[in-house]
Amino acid sequence: MRGSRGPRQPGGGKQIAGSRQQRRFARRHPEAAAKGYAGARSATGNPKRRTKSAVADLALQNPKSSRPDFRQGNGRGPRAASFEARLQHAPQDDEKPKHVAPTLMPTSVQNVAVTADENGMRVDRFFEARFPGLSFSHIQRVIRKGEVRVNGKRTQPKNRLEAGQTVRIPPLRLDAPKPRNGGSEADEKTRAFLKSITLYEDADVLVLNKPMGLAVQGGSGTTRHLDGMLDVMRDAHGQRPRLVHRLDKDTAGCLLVAKTRFAASALAKTFRSRSARKVYWALVAGVPKVQQGRISTFLAKEEREDESIMRIARHGDKGASHAVTYYAVVETAGPLLAWLSLKPVTGRTHQLRAHTAHIEHPIVGDPKYFSIENWALPGGMQNKLHLLARRIAVPHPRGGVIDVTAPLPPHMQQSWNLLGLDATRYDPIVDAPEE
Repeated sequence: MRGSRGPRQPGGGKQIAGSRQQRRFARRHPEAAAKGYAGARSATGNPKRRTKSAVADLALQNPKSSRPDFRQGNGRGPRAASFEARLQHAPQDDEKPKHVAPTLMPTSVQNVAVTADENGMRVDRFFEARFPGLSFSHIQRVIRKGEVRVNGKRTQPKNRLEAGQTVRIPPLRLDAPKPRNGGSEADEKTRAFLKSITLYEDADVLVLNKPMGLAVQGGSGTTRHLDGMLDVMRDAHGQRPRLVHRLDKDTAGCLLVAKTRFAASALAKTFRSRSARKVYWALVAGVPKVQQGRISTFLAKEEREDESIMRIARHGDKGASHAVTYYAVVETAGPLLAWLSLKPVTGRTHQLRAHTAHIEHPIVGDPKYFSIENWALPGGMQNKLHLLARRIAVPHPRGGVIDVTAPLPPHMQQSWNLLGLDATRYDPIVDAPEE
């Protein structure tokens, strides 16, 4: 440790109990220093002592209007209810989203123009929308093999299309999907399951409470996943709900789904601009010495013999991306375990799992990143990943705010009960900066 500022991190990051935004604000607004805001400097230039619980800067008191404010309507006492869902139903208008009817599978090479309605759509989502019968793995394969071209050049699944661009579509061997009659027993069971895990729904948006252990998308050896289940919700035009973001298979909690192409496009822009606000809860080994802080590192994928993980990297390393997470200790169970609330600023693969392991407080039950030797799981707790996508707040595509909270999954509720943790405690992460 380097004093109270935490250890140096590869890539120049530090675990610190505050942020540069606080000090920058204090220099620009000296009147804030006189009021004692955390991180502000006095007129003599000497830094004021930080309070351990102070993470937010004054700028957070007036967030941008386009971004949801986690603190609005929450109690500020130590026992105030945490994260009550505030579902603000968005106004509906008479405008009906445009639909592009599914296209029959091409048997020869075709060149098609990107429509205005498809502007900003990812390449893989473009194929998913036009050819609903194609599997996720098949779409990824034809793109990566170079069979798909945009304006004559190779592309990547995540690249965004622009209206007027020409997309080369190779021959696709799959048959066009048959219309569902809506009456099969399997489909009815899937609909009932989706309904049972629905936290919020309107004409454009669906928020699901994803169970721990259920994959979001298909992959090698994965046949049961939420993306496939959404097929039973196709509308009369053949369009199906679309995933807006992802959760790891073993992470439970809020998963946002767009029911229309209009909503998918709007919500994709929200996530790209980082206007979505997400809070995660985790149970970690040990108790961080810095009760509230910011973790800033670079992450890069590392392929191992039987799996891939995200490693802490340095700036300039191949494939390295900057990742920022704010955290706060909500409650502890002696020196052995701590309940952390986490607010990711960026959305890197395994970001929270890699970051908590990096500060030497890995998430309980994490098979990839938990590596503390001779650490014994307390009796009565299940050895499953204790990570919950607790809350999501995003601007609704048609106005208003979607603000939804997920309950603790069964294995985490069992641990909370065993340790005597109170899920209604005030969560200090709502005061963390947004950048």
